[in-house]
Amino acid sequence: MLSCPAPCARVLLAGLLLVAGGCTWMKPAPTPILPAEELYSIGETRLAAKRYDEARVSLTKIVERHPTSSYAARARFLMGETYYRDGDFDKAIREFETFLSFYPRHQIADLVQYRLAMSYYDQMKPVEQDQGLTQKALDQFRRLVKEYPESRYATEALAKTDLCRGRLAQKEVWVASYYFTQGNPSNARQRLELVLRDYPRSLVVPEALFLLAEVNFYEGKQADAIKLLRRLSDEYGYTDFGRRAAQRLRAQR
Repeated sequence: MLSCPAPCARVLLAGLLLVAGGCTWMKPAPTPILPAEELYSIGETRLAAKRYDEARVSLTKIVERHPTSSYAARARFLMGETYYRDGDFDKAIREFETFLSFYPRHQIADLVQYRLAMSYYDQMKPVEQDQGLTQKALDQFRRLVKEYPESRYATEALAKTDLCRGRLAQKEVWVASYYFTQGNPSNARQRLELVLRDYPRSLVVPEALFLLAEVNFYEGKQADAIKLLRRLSDEYGYTDFGRRAAQRLRAQR
């Protein structure tokens, strides 16, 4: 068996060490863990630029690597905000709900509650369709007013509450009209009386009164129908249904 002289062995060993060192030199350096403040700044910048996926990468790192940081809560909110602005409301809702479960008394909790409500509000369907999302939006706006009455968003939440209630009232009148045209005055009456009882300040009250009068005429309740028309003419004479009621009263004479 051939043996390598000592000088040859030393050269070979030196070569192996050089190769090993070269391989180590070629490996990429580990990615540094950026501080929470820097990650938050990057996330904000990317959010403002509408680079939502990239923003979430930075914000997620804060939540995962710096969970006790003062930036963790705000990062969680901005994660939801990226989804909200991107129109992915289901994921936005999950993030906002997670925030509120962990930080219900945080200084921006009222803002997060408002965004949660808006995530439902922005999905509301036309009156002809199911109004489940409208009811959820209403519930969340009410929660904002109850939990954060001093919030700068409370006034807006109250306004949105009225709009949601108006939409629900519209739905009831729409369903009542459908029942009536299908020859089911009893179910129409239930819906209309519910509107007059539960939504007395709704803009659809004049229509509800007029339609309920029609139901009474249909069922032969002439006196009740005329009473409703008079109320409609007296209290809502400036509306189209008020004017129609006055015309109908004149025709009854």
